[in-house]
Amino acid sequence: MAAMDESDIERAAFLWAHEPTAAGRPAFVTGPWLAANPATPASTRLSKALKKAGFSFVGPTTIYAFMQAMGFVDDQVEGCCVRAECEEARAAFQRPGRG
Repeated sequence: MAAMDESDIERAAFLWAHEPTAAGRPAFVTGPWLAANPATPASTRLSKALKKAGFSFVGPTTIYAFMQAMGFVDDQVEGCCVRAECEEARAAFQRPGRG
């Protein structure tokens, strides 16, 4: 695997700067919450920033799916057998651009 160059690190830091805060997430993720929230304020902000940077096909719902896939958010519902493992991995992950 090739090492990340400075521009890769800058892109990663740009994306992770849009990670939602705990205050912007529900205390407990439920199926109904997920169904009612196909996009979030954080995904809308990142979508707008990407569009401003010249990207297309990056609407808030698509970006929320990206955020889920990349681990920006942990949408494992309470009681899910991998929720604790996902939370551990997120806690140990060193976010780009945050030292």
